[in-house]
Amino acid sequence: MTSRPHVSLAQRKRQLVSDELTQAALQLLALKGFDAVTIDEIATAAGVSKRTFFRYFASKEDVVVQFLADMGTDIRAELAARPAKERPSAALQHAVAVPLAACADLSDRALPVVQLILRTPALYARFLERQAQWRDDLSAELADRLDLDADTDLYPRMAAGMALNAFDAALQRWSGSDGAEDPAELIDRAFAVIAPALNA
Repeated sequence: MTSRPHVSLAQRKRQLVSDELTQAALQLLALKGFDAVTIDEIATAAGVSKRTFFRYFASKEDVVVQFLADMGTDIRAELAARPAKERPSAALQHAVAVPLAACADLSDRALPVVQLILRTPALYARFLERQAQWRDDLSAELADRLDLDADTDLYPRMAAGMALNAFDAALQRWSGSDGAEDPAELIDRAFAVIAPALNA
């Protein structure tokens, strides 16, 4: 018998409301555009009050960025799970390819949101803030893997930055092609450029 973490009724209800708000927001924003949608409209579409909205999200931007918020955690977890002796380029490529593949697998839902984020200056600014945190997390993970000091050695931060630039380039290209290009192939091409520097 396997033990699963207990999830309370209150936690399940909270997750349900959060999911409803996110889904309502994404549908409205994809339909009308970011600037045309109000928080009142999102709350109404989700069947909750404006006050309830603010219990879950601080702003309209937060609802959309939440869609990609877990990517950084996933990237770090994928890197941590890679074999210890794997070359840095291969480990980093795998780590950033996994969330991109997930986006492609759910492209009917993910693509409009990614396009909204990349094409809306306020949302893209928030996305870049998230990526700065991802870089810090990846730097720390790389330093641990390679037994380096993240505070004094330049490699972990530079390598994390290169990997995330490759991720961003592939995401932009996939979005710009309306999902026609294969993210796995885009990541392969991006890492072909940076792998020599990562492995030097």
